[in-house]
Amino acid sequence: MTTLTIGFILIALLIALVLLGMQIAYALFSVAFVGIWIIRDNLGLAFRMLELTAYSGIADYLFATIPLFVLMGLLVSVSNVGRDTFEVAEEVLRRMICGLGVATVAANTIFAAVTGVSIASAAVFTRVAVPEMTRHGYRPSFSAGTVAGSSVLGMLIPPSLLLIIYGVLAEVSIGGMFIAGILPGLMLAGGFVAMLVAITMLFPGFVLTDPEAVRERRLDTEIERMPLGTMAAKLIPIVALVILVLGGLYSGFFTPTEAGGIGAFGALIVALSRRSLDRHKLWQVMKQTGVISVSILLLLIAASFYSRMLSIAGLPNAIAGLVTDSGFGPLGFLFFYAVIILLMGMILDSTSILLIMVPIAAPIAQGMGIDLSHFGIVTVIAVEIGLLTPPFGISVFTVHNTLNDPNVSVEQIFAATLPFILVMLVVLVIVALIPATATVFLY
Repeated sequence: MTTLTIGFILIALLIALVLLGMQIAYALFSVAFVGIWIIRDNLGLAFRMLELTAYSGIADYLFATIPLFVLMGLLVSVSNVGRDTFEVAEEVLRRMICGLGVATVAANTIFAAVTGVSIASAAVFTRVAVPEMTRHGYRPSFSAGTVAGSSVLGMLIPPSLLLIIYGVLAEVSIGGMFIAGILPGLMLAGGFVAMLVAITMLFPGFVLTDPEAVRERRLDTEIERMPLGTMAAKLIPIVALVILVLGGLYSGFFTPTEAGGIGAFGALIVALSRRSLDRHKLWQVMKQTGVISVSILLLLIAASFYSRMLSIAGLPNAIAGLVTDSGFGPLGFLFFYAVIILLMGMILDSTSILLIMVPIAAPIAQGMGIDLSHFGIVTVIAVEIGLLTPPFGISVFTVHNTLNDPNVSVEQIFAATLPFILVMLVVLVIVALIPATATVFLY
């Protein structure tokens, strides 16, 4: 049996172990260890490489970005900034068709710029936006689907944990990945807004329980307006954080790690100024930061070990040869890869997909002349779609569990997210066909 055959068997074994319920980190460690042992017939080498990987896998200063951005996101979440952002967006967009749906997308877009975690957005806006939309005549299932669909913006609009993980796995600049995500993220948000307006105009019964009553309320000029001073007070904290973190990062004044530190400190000031952080909440935030950060860092060590096993097996070079011999050009490979990611998104979580696929696919993409920043954005958009597709659909399940409404089934929420999936597929094709959408601000 050749090392190449062994490599393919090990990848199949890895996917099988994850589907059987083994945690992805343990599956990566186990498969990589056994792979090195079998391929080199040397148990001592497998232990030695595990030792070297554990020591050097996350030793770089760059990895401090992970706990810092996680801390910033959690502090922002406990500060009720998401609720305030939604209230302002609701006020500004009240007279617009599907105004509350558009407000949810707008608030998610802004919230994503300081959290970077889709699950956090889904949980926050399920509690904030769904009751408000339902109260104003929107169907509960559509309201929940809008929150789930727009929550994926947190994975693309920087700072994003998925972009950080991809940058580490593909060995590309994390700051560059953040910059590459700006335009595709805005395209996605704009596409969601256009879709919501179009669906409400064409199929009002899909969106609203009583379209005429909602229309009358939208045009009612006697509803009390929120004072400009109140709107400013609600928006200033999150806008200041976005300018502080992303402005400093994109201007080159901060490195990604420094931006994370400044952002975490700014989020702490916001939380303290709003009196939303007592000792108990601070302890919970610090504990969650530790748990999430250690989990991600352990995954990255496991992925590094897995990548070394793939290199020993010669798998990336062999697959690159197969792709070249098959006649796939760069564009054909990109679409073939995106389809694989979309299929994997139905059965695996987003981090697992990145950890399994990027170490294999990134060297092939680079060898075919594909810009790795562009490749990363295509990867993340494709992975994001998996957050909404059954049977896994973790964003949908997060919204369903947070909502805890017996009248709204998980199947109804999946159905309501279908228009969002279609928009994401369109944006995925556009970004794949036009690399400049990801690289325009890089070069």
